[in-house]
Amino acid sequence: MTGKRASKIFAVGDIQGCCDQLDELYQQISAQYPQARLLFAGDLVNRGPRSLATLRFVHHLATASTVAQADTVLGNHDLHLLAVANGLQKIHRGDTLDDILQAPDKEALLQWLRHRPLALHEDGHLLVHAGVFPQWTVQQTLDLAQEVEEELRGPNWLNLLEQMYGNSPAQWNDKLRGMDRWRCIINAFTRMRFCSADGVMDFDSKDGVGAAPAGMMPWFDVPGRKTATTPVIFGHWSTLGLVLRPDLLSLDTGCVWGGKLTAVALDDRQIVQIDCPQHRQPG
Repeated sequence: MTGKRASKIFAVGDIQGCCDQLDELYQQISAQYPQARLLFAGDLVNRGPRSLATLRFVHHLATASTVAQADTVLGNHDLHLLAVANGLQKIHRGDTLDDILQAPDKEALLQWLRHRPLALHEDGHLLVHAGVFPQWTVQQTLDLAQEVEEELRGPNWLNLLEQMYGNSPAQWNDKLRGMDRWRCIINAFTRMRFCSADGVMDFDSKDGVGAAPAGMMPWFDVPGRKTATTPVIFGHWSTLGLVLRPDLLSLDTGCVWGGKLTAVALDDRQIVQIDCPQHRQPG
């Protein structure tokens, strides 16, 4: 981000191609705060009806001015788009990525997306798509994000996209190296919901907090979590919904499932929400 800092910063939950609601949200925020900066929690695309328009919208906000009015962290659907676009994964049932794959500006959009971070530290807040391991400090979180970001932006990025899929290893260890290390980092940042007290991730449950698998708990409630003194912003978990605590902001309010698109101001926790039609059935 260059130039003068924006006056107000809002974090925005998962959009997943619901561009009409994004436009409405932006109009509401910019009417009150014309220089507001928007930080997106990832999953800009997929499952909703207008993935291409959403990607173009956020890309324009992020690049059209010397003062970047937006940035986003990468979510699992954003990484999936990059893999599909490069022939490394097949389109899944229910994907809504065709408009991007056929767009004349596809390469510019995907190049920009590939250079987005996995974690952002801004205005005293830590932003990720899904979660962080309880034993990671804020600085370690940023360092490990940068490790993978450099790989994703480097000459071996296609190999990373091809081999990032899988559930193993499910527990962080500082001694992990190579693809096992990067896959574990990516899974924490883009897929984590529940984990055990010693940080073993669960990849099966997408339910809310009240239906935690045996021996598991929300990653943010693990005792002794080392990021607990810094507010962590995340999306990804629509069945959790909007949660505002001193130590966290959960922002995925199920836009694509007929819920809401949510933005929260970082300084005073002002909430802006847009009602969304149901574009997809859960499951």
